[in-house]
Amino acid sequence: MADRFLNQANLARRWHVSPRTLERWRWTGEGPAFVKIGGRVVYRLEDVEAYECGRRCESTAQATALRVVQ
Repeated sequence: MADRFLNQANLARRWHVSPRTLERWRWTGEGPAFVKIGGRVVYRLEDVEAYECGRRCESTAQATALRVVQ
């Protein structure tokens, strides 16, 4: 199966965040894994979905704990 990729603009739209937020997350090591080829940054859909699953919370207490750990 071929990898599907999202560019920064596509992922920013998907998550309703600024593209600059994604840039900051890459710089600080937050967010999903990315692939950089030359000056182009893309995110594998598989990595984005895995990151989303890892951020899934059942309660606000769990969300707070997730923020503290990371």
